Order: sequence, then structure tokens, then C-alpha cells
Amino acid sequence: MATYILLSTLTDEGAKTLKKNPERIKEVNREVEALGVKITAQYAVLGPYDFVNVVEAPDNKTIARVSTELSSRGSIRVTTLAALSVDELVSALK
Repeated sequence: MATYILLSTLTDEGAKTLKKNPERIKEVNREVEALGVKITAQYAVLGPYDFVNVVEAPDNKTIARVSTELSSRGSIRVTTLAALSVDELVSALK
């Protein structure tokens, strides 16, 4: 499984939804996992992004589907990054 970082920012609509129903975050997590992605870490953060998610997916097509699905809802904007561990990078450079 490949590792990806999802950086997300709530839209005004997303912030209203979260305020009304904070458990929506966990509902969305279940929906994402049903699409074949495993969430390994999730953080609410301060700064230019509202959430940082570390996920594992079998391939780029799967994570592209998840990113598109989430973005199409209009409640968040998602930036998706493929990630390598430092050990994977060192191995690739040898």
C-alpha cells in the first residue's frame, strides 16, 4: 500500500456542517475507508489547512477517486500528496 498525505481546508459550508455535527468527521472517515483507503493518522491543525490525514491506498487511481469524491461535496478542498518514508527514499537513491 502506498502512503498519501491529504491536506484539507473546510469551505464555509463545511465549517457550518462541522459545527452542527462534529461526528461528521468520523462518518466521512468510514465513507473513505469503504472506498478502499486506510486512515493511519488524522489531525486537526492550525494554519492554512484545517486537517492533515495520513492514509494508505493501493494505488493512485484509488486515492484520486477519494480526493475527487471528497472535493465534489463542496464542504472541503483537498490537496493530495504522495509520500515516501525516509527509508524508502534512501533505498531508492542507492
